[in-house]
Amino acid sequence: MDESIRNQESLQSQIGEKDGIGEKLLRMCRQNKLAAFSAVLILVIILMAILAPVIAPYGEAEQDLLNRLQGPSAKHLLGTDELGRDVFTRLLYGARVSLTIGILPSLISLAVGVIAGLLAGYVGGAVDYIIMRLADIMLSIPSLLLAMVVTYTMGTSTVTLFVALSMTGWASVARVVRSQTLSLKESEYVQAAQSIGVSKLVIMLRHILPNCLPSLIVLFTLNIPSAILSESSLSFLGIGVQMPQASWGLMVNQAKEFLFTAPWLCLSPCLAIMIVVLAFNFLGDGLRDVLDPYMKNQ
Repeated sequence: MDESIRNQESLQSQIGEKDGIGEKLLRMCRQNKLAAFSAVLILVIILMAILAPVIAPYGEAEQDLLNRLQGPSAKHLLGTDELGRDVFTRLLYGARVSLTIGILPSLISLAVGVIAGLLAGYVGGAVDYIIMRLADIMLSIPSLLLAMVVTYTMGTSTVTLFVALSMTGWASVARVVRSQTLSLKESEYVQAAQSIGVSKLVIMLRHILPNCLPSLIVLFTLNIPSAILSESSLSFLGIGVQMPQASWGLMVNQAKEFLFTAPWLCLSPCLAIMIVVLAFNFLGDGLRDVLDPYMKNQ
């Protein structure tokens, strides 16, 4: 019994201590230059969004009707829109909205999915049946359609977007965590912990959850771009972020009428969305290769 627990501690040390997190990240930087570049790019974009009031040359809603639809220049790096607002400034403030709505709902759905998956996989029985049927129902409904229904029901606002996007991502996380929990609870160290009276909560949090972290990190980095795309889609349809607040999807919506006469209005937010989504996807792949102890290094 004690030997089984020592084996578990040895396994965890191989996962988390043989190479510290710093060494693993350095290895990722050496082996996967694209993931390292993506991480730096994401940090730069986050810093620019946080420092938008300092970096932006103009106010978020500042208008200059005498300089409407001006092309890129030294005065306006990315030109101006139909109301004379600086596109670069609105792009910075839009990054705040898009990244916040991408990261926070992903964290909420991740937490809900982890709790649901652990309970379903470890407790089993009626709890497992109810949670998995709810997950099946959520997965059977297109996430964007569900978000639209929630937004129409609760009204268009940033808070509504948080609620809508948080509801759409937990089911896939729950299924992954449940699958790994079903496998891990049959392990010797879990059975040894059960035999000496360790509580279910401690077993789930201390012995099972840490072994699910590599998969959760990958899911989290994939859910963020999905949430950003959903927010952009809802804002483009007019049921997401509302004026005068800036959002990349809303900027595309307003620029569609000037696609051929002022293409920079649409091109800038579209490129921003594409770059951020690709960066998170590349970073997720790199972290998976490094943090998953069962992945073979090539």
